Amino acid sequence: MSASPTSPSSTLPGRAEQFSTRVCFFVAGFTFAAWAPIVPYVKDRTDLGDSGLGLLLLCLGGGSVAGMPLAGWLSKKYGCRLPILFAVQLVISALPVLSLASSLPLLALALFVCGVGLGTLDCVMNIQAIIVERASGRAMMSGFHGLFSLGGLAGAGLMTLLLSSGLAPFSAVMFIVSLTVAAMAMAAPYLLPYGAEGDGAAFAIPHGVVLLIGLLCFVVFMTEGSVLDWSAVFLTSIRNVDPSLGGLAYAAFSLTMTICRLTGDAVVERVGRARMLLAGPLCAAIGLFVVTLVPSSWGTVIGFGLVGVGCANVVPILFTAIGRQKAMPEHVAVPAVTMIGYLGILAGPAAIGFIAHAVGLLTAFILIAVLLLAVAAGGRFLRVDD
Repeated sequence: MSASPTSPSSTLPGRAEQFSTRVCFFVAGFTFAAWAPIVPYVKDRTDLGDSGLGLLLLCLGGGSVAGMPLAGWLSKKYGCRLPILFAVQLVISALPVLSLASSLPLLALALFVCGVGLGTLDCVMNIQAIIVERASGRAMMSGFHGLFSLGGLAGAGLMTLLLSSGLAPFSAVMFIVSLTVAAMAMAAPYLLPYGAEGDGAAFAIPHGVVLLIGLLCFVVFMTEGSVLDWSAVFLTSIRNVDPSLGGLAYAAFSLTMTICRLTGDAVVERVGRARMLLAGPLCAAIGLFVVTLVPSSWGTVIGFGLVGVGCANVVPILFTAIGRQKAMPEHVAVPAVTMIGYLGILAGPAAIGFIAHAVGLLTAFILIAVLLLAVAAGGRFLRVDD
């Protein structure tokens, strides 16, 4: 790695750099989602119970959080290109091990390495996205994040198709790895050889407006994680839907989020980020109120779909806000905010479980709706439009 990345002034991002950013977001979602279908195979190979598997999976989240401070330092010192390629290499090196290993220490290590790669990739690609969007002079962040969602659908769908056709997990994973390598080979020449401008430590405790952005991200990520982990449980246990149809709730959420992110840039350009940052959390909160107050299975599915519509463009707008604030350098602010957001994904669903045990799942989702209303209010203090 060279310690002297090209400066931003010598290479302004254009269409090629926009393409490479889109590839990174797609690859991040694609490789992350490809892991999910092989989890049952890991469980069978290791004879782990649900609690043991849950502890093992914490290694993925722990690695992601550990990789984030590293990401800011790497992007500042070496630019975006080398850290992104390094992160993708970690992920595609870990996936084959996860498809074969039965040793718990080896699985834990592979999950941690995969998490470090995903966490690093998440941060650095968002730093590149901020730089590219700013250079373009128009909204692009929703589209970038939409490709992450699209990559997730593609990765999970393709892996499921490969495994259901009789392919062994290792062979299926290697097919995914091959596609990832091909995609990154096309993108690599156009990844930014520099990072964000500004001085500062590699990582710092967020403060000022960055702390506010992080807290808003925490709530939105907590909402997404809670829908992922609890929507099917809600549909089957509260609305008495057959377990085979429990996935409809999350499918509605995921589909509407993907569609709204892919079309979000045009909407943002039309109505403005500030209005979107108000309308999005309000829509998500209304969706959760529909989920909890409308005693119908289809009402629940529609409600979770509204949550997807509402949440879709909030995080992209918040990452744009990072690029507009002056309280902390971008290469420090992005990892700090991303880490707080990931803590929402990790801690949120567990907190919902404790609240549901104490006062019921209906009340737990109502509490999340109230927090989303707080996001709508807090977003008014951010500078998101020109």
